[in-house]
Amino acid sequence: MATLMIRNLDETTKANIRLQAARHGISMEEEARQLLRKAVNPAVPSEGLGTRLQRRFGALGGVELETSQLPDRPLPDFTEVDGQ
Repeated sequence: MATLMIRNLDETTKANIRLQAARHGISMEEEARQLLRKAVNPAVPSEGLGTRLQRRFGALGGVELETSQLPDRPLPDFTEVDGQ
């Protein structure tokens, strides 16, 4: 493991880390490690959004949507623009 020394840390920040560490029941050093880890290591979801939504709302059941047919008409042709 590497060692990191932080100089010129203002007293307010140091006091806030100390208080937060006390609330979490850990040392200031461990609190600082956790804060640094959280700040520089992006959270990677272990599963996709669809899976998380299904797990959260799946018990509510699905919904049946009506399907509709598109009207029988030719699709517009955008290959040629007036004036160009």
